[in-house]
Amino acid sequence: MALGFFRGGGSPTEKNIDPELRESPNSAYDTETLGENRRMNRIDRPIARPIVVPGQGEDSTPLQMSVGKQMELEQDNAIKYRTCGWFKTAALLFSEYICLAIMSFPYSYSVLGLVPGLILTVVMAGLVLYTSLIVWEFCLRHPEVRDVCDIGQMLFWGQKWAWWFTGVMFILNNTFIQGFHCLVGSKYLNTMTYPNHMICTVAFSAIVAVVSFFASLPRTFSGLARLATVSAFFTFLSVLLAMIFAGIEAHPAGYEPGNEPLVLSIPKASTTFVAGMNAFMNISYTFIGQITIPSFIAEMKNPRDFPKALWAVTIAEVIVFSLAGSIVYAYTGTQYNVSPAFGSLGNVTFLKISFSFMIPTIIFLGVLYASVSARFIFFSIFQGTVHMGSHTVVGWASWAAILAGLWVLAFIIAEVIPFFADLLSLMSSLFDSFFGFIFWGLAYLRMRAADHGPYFWKIKGFKGLFGAVFNVILIGIGLLFLSGGTYVSLYLDCPGS
Repeated sequence: MALGFFRGGGSPTEKNIDPELRESPNSAYDTETLGENRRMNRIDRPIARPIVVPGQGEDSTPLQMSVGKQMELEQDNAIKYRTCGWFKTAALLFSEYICLAIMSFPYSYSVLGLVPGLILTVVMAGLVLYTSLIVWEFCLRHPEVRDVCDIGQMLFWGQKWAWWFTGVMFILNNTFIQGFHCLVGSKYLNTMTYPNHMICTVAFSAIVAVVSFFASLPRTFSGLARLATVSAFFTFLSVLLAMIFAGIEAHPAGYEPGNEPLVLSIPKASTTFVAGMNAFMNISYTFIGQITIPSFIAEMKNPRDFPKALWAVTIAEVIVFSLAGSIVYAYTGTQYNVSPAFGSLGNVTFLKISFSFMIPTIIFLGVLYASVSARFIFFSIFQGTVHMGSHTVVGWASWAAILAGLWVLAFIIAEVIPFFADLLSLMSSLFDSFFGFIFWGLAYLRMRAADHGPYFWKIKGFKGLFGAVFNVILIGIGLLFLSGGTYVSLYLDCPGS
């Protein structure tokens, strides 16, 4: 079947677009270039203004969307957004990916077997690297994009329902992650104060939410980059200590004399689809984070540098995830492995020390996702107003109120779904199907159709056909996450499963 379905078109939603420009999406809008000789076409006209607003006395127009123009417009503003170099963007990515979820890898390897687990780790890293580069290319073609919700609307021909649909998933996904970190923070405080704590788990969760609220207050990603660096560094130390402690202690937690830790190279024959899929989802969730990439790129000074940050993070991911998963699994075995793997350490002091270095990421990763969500809501309300680029009472009060509402919702979620591994699986199936695969397979097809026409897969020969087929497979992988992953999550949540 011909892929003429991906022909450009659609109605822009921005009211002040010049009618003379409706015939061609590329006639008057700047796109970033990829290399010296490749000029990329848009898939449609702009549907939203960029995040910047003009300084005092500047003429605001939605017709010039290039990054250079955006930086020029905001040069006199008190709050500037296009301020992140690739080092700061790398710090944000490291803080997002080098996180507590790493400690679910030993559990996943114990279910899948060491060899399939390591293979899936490398495969997922490659798939996420590829789709992240698609996100980056899309943002270069459309420099006005502010977040993944703008992309969602553009992919579906400018339809407003697509923006709302993407926005709901976006907020829920991010708030679930915030809630998850409230939950983990309460578990940490329980662990540190056991057996003498006088405060209940709910109160501990509330404390984490309040601390995270105040840490979320900076308005730009540039302001969060230093905290991101600290978060990633301490997470690395925590994982390193957990590996060392697992190796030097006599026995893992729950050890039974004569029943030595069993390490499997392949899964047991009795491993069920539900168990295997759940373990795979835990690995996948740790890698899939493309939902934040458009927001990060929207605040970069030079978006063409984004691959530098992406490659650095991907290489680090493969090394750290593989080592942490395999080393801790090797010493704790299939019988004594729990998620997160800190609970597999038999020495309580070792457990507390290694877990304590996770404090920055327990706080910061929730902070990062809260900031991304608040940014989306705030920009939707105040786009084009003085509150975007200036320190106004209304602007700061609204920003704080949005964050407070998000953290209250996250706190409620943390108390309703208090299961570590199953929460990871649930998020993967419901949201990562779209934000990890479906959107970016469709984005590739629409971008190539914009460049070479709806029959690009014929015109470009083997490369075009392979690219089209591969990205249709990516969409299929997303549908597998959505169907099979949701089934597994619901099955595990059922009593008696």
